[in-house]
Amino acid sequence: MTDPPFPAVDQDLLDEAIEIATAASQIAVGWYGRSDLLVDNKPDGSPVTEADRAAERFVRDELARRHPDDGVIGEEFPNTEGRSGRRWIVDPIDGTQSFIRKVPLFSTLLAVEDEHGSAIGIIVLPAVDEIVAAGRGRGCTWNGSPCAVSTTESLDGALVTSSAFTNWPLADLETLQGHQAKLRTWGDAYGYAMVATGRADVMVDPEVELYDVAAMPVIINEAGGQFTSVDGRPGPRHGSGLASNGILHDELVAVLTPLQG
Repeated sequence: MTDPPFPAVDQDLLDEAIEIATAASQIAVGWYGRSDLLVDNKPDGSPVTEADRAAERFVRDELARRHPDDGVIGEEFPNTEGRSGRRWIVDPIDGTQSFIRKVPLFSTLLAVEDEHGSAIGIIVLPAVDEIVAAGRGRGCTWNGSPCAVSTTESLDGALVTSSAFTNWPLADLETLQGHQAKLRTWGDAYGYAMVATGRADVMVDPEVELYDVAAMPVIINEAGGQFTSVDGRPGPRHGSGLASNGILHDELVAVLTPLQG
């Protein structure tokens, strides 16, 4: 066995990240299903609620108290520049449309990056009582127990999920259908949680922001899979996301690259 290329993340930091993300998700879920929920539209037309803002404000306040030298990147407030070389990336409610429509597949996402890259990733799905968490060199867990990606070896019959298929080139859909892949729209972070726990084989996100997928590289990699952009570039900063069990990844990149073109 060879040593990992980068040191394992500190277990205490991983536990702390899970604690913060879980608490933030409980703040968000306090508004879930309420008829008096206030919804605004951001300049790009996407919705934002008071629950989004309250949950992110909590995370920022906790990090300012616990790790004042760390940077923070979030969806709802300006970035905080840090001095430590470590940054936290938060999406207080991933799947705000689901949250507004009372669909329980929204989540709170929290990621940590350090000088070695992706260090921690957390997906908290409070309405379905699931937490998928990973730390570099620490493995991936689902509700506290180790989890792993599927062992599906062919696109024939593979379960492929995406946030939506409306912006996919028809040729790509036809290719996957020709393989008799099962296409589903368990989107947003829930799709990545499904891949990390072996319940789905592939998650495709043609268009994402950093906070949507910053948690995913370490989660998917520690679960034994592979995360890249749709055109095969590693990391969360390329505007798209592709997670798989690793076995299917190269074939998927060959099929899906036109999404970026």
